[in-house]
Amino acid sequence: MPKLRRLLPALLALILGSTAFAAAKRPNILFILVDDQSPFELKAYNPASELQTPVLDRLAAGGMVVDGAYHMGSFSGAVCTPSRHMIMSGRTLWHLPIAPNAMAKGLCPPNLETNTLAAVFNRAGYATMRTCKNGNSYEGANQQFTVRKDATKRGGTEESGSAWHAEQVLTYLGQRSATKDTNPFLIYFGFSHPHDTRDGKPELLAKYGAVNHADKNSLPPANPKAPRLPPNYLPAHPFHHGHPGLRDEVDVSGVWERRDEVTIRNELGREFACSENIDIQIGRVLDRLRAMGELDNTYIIYTADHGMAIGRHGLQGKQNLYEHTWRVPFIVQGPGIKPGTRAQGNIYLLDVLATLCDFAGITPPASNEGLSARPVFEGKKPILRETLYGVYNGGTKPGMRSVRRGDWKLIQYDVMDGKVRETQLFNLAENPQEFLAQHHDPKVIALTGQTPAKHQVNLAGDPKHAAKLAEMQALLLAEMRRLDDPWRLWNQPADGLTPPTEPAPKQKAAKKKA
Repeated sequence: MPKLRRLLPALLALILGSTAFAAAKRPNILFILVDDQSPFELKAYNPASELQTPVLDRLAAGGMVVDGAYHMGSFSGAVCTPSRHMIMSGRTLWHLPIAPNAMAKGLCPPNLETNTLAAVFNRAGYATMRTCKNGNSYEGANQQFTVRKDATKRGGTEESGSAWHAEQVLTYLGQRSATKDTNPFLIYFGFSHPHDTRDGKPELLAKYGAVNHADKNSLPPANPKAPRLPPNYLPAHPFHHGHPGLRDEVDVSGVWERRDEVTIRNELGREFACSENIDIQIGRVLDRLRAMGELDNTYIIYTADHGMAIGRHGLQGKQNLYEHTWRVPFIVQGPGIKPGTRAQGNIYLLDVLATLCDFAGITPPASNEGLSARPVFEGKKPILRETLYGVYNGGTKPGMRSVRRGDWKLIQYDVMDGKVRETQLFNLAENPQEFLAQHHDPKVIALTGQTPAKHQVNLAGDPKHAAKLAEMQALLLAEMRRLDDPWRLWNQPADGLTPPTEPAPKQKAAKKKA
């Protein structure tokens, strides 16, 4: 007994020391990014979705779903390029190194790549690893990862599809185990799908009633197993989107310029086949982390570089500012995040850098302009910001602009050399699908099975909402000024601006690599 009493202080010190060590252990980070995915494809956002993603369902149940996550926009048809620059750098759209005239105007610091995601975490002692597609990204930032395994994999086999990206992560984790690497890790787990060409695995294509259609002169076979049309499907957008010859709207293999029911349902089936395969591959990586005992100390973020239309509002691509495309899925799980929670959030993808730094106890670089979303994720505040701003002007200028505050959202179009000038005003609480007058057409209702309520329309022309319209237009102008938007719309003061003349990044590269 006396011997036991003498040992107690030592045992207590050992226990307390082990507890302190565990508390001080820095968290791992697994950042998962998919290429082109509307949040409304996932059951976490749309319980009626026919897409099966059990791994993501469990991730959502074990963490938080963010309802208001957005990419800020693009000055290029290859929307992924500025989006991925924003993720890596924490910079706002017009302050990126590739933004028109940004470097010449001093709106972006030189050598920004040395203060991007991997570079910051490398300096903090993290092991950094990346796998993702090639191209249409931020090459200078990508080069900062200590281990990099990039390749574009959009095929329907294990080697040519999403399993390849999972294998790179699994191999890396195996090497960590073999070398007994105890440094915390930051893994950037990127996929090439579900971006087109959506060549899914045969068994998953069959599950969703789809085929890899490649004949421009015929329709794919109709299949009752194909996913239903989206609620806000239209056979054509009511006015020109403003980017003539846009690849995503005229040249996606399997769709091209068709917006008929059979084509869109087949393409959705292909999208779902690719997305379910991604879910399977994420599950493999999470299982390995669990077996390694690392999962409980790992923050996991699942998101996309932007949303996607695929028939919604008569559009196919990512070059619009409707919620299905401006918004992104965003699910987060990890220490301190209460399971089964949701938040509006009002976050941008450019907040990722600051947020991950906050998780890891790292001071963000001075070049960062994003905000840490950790207080939202931990339930300490419902939103990160009051106002959200969006842009697309990769086609004719000045392009599209959007602003959202609370339930209200404004989209303005100034395209086709002034021939198309349109205004849309939505109350998203009352009209979450952003239904237009065209959605009330009996022929459209017969296709979608959705009958919009009378008030579910564009409210911009309603005199009852004139004051709200003016308020939102003033808010949009204020955001454009605050964020150094170099263009102005037809109904805004010119502000003495000289719009950029240098070309933005062309989407031709996107056709080869995106």
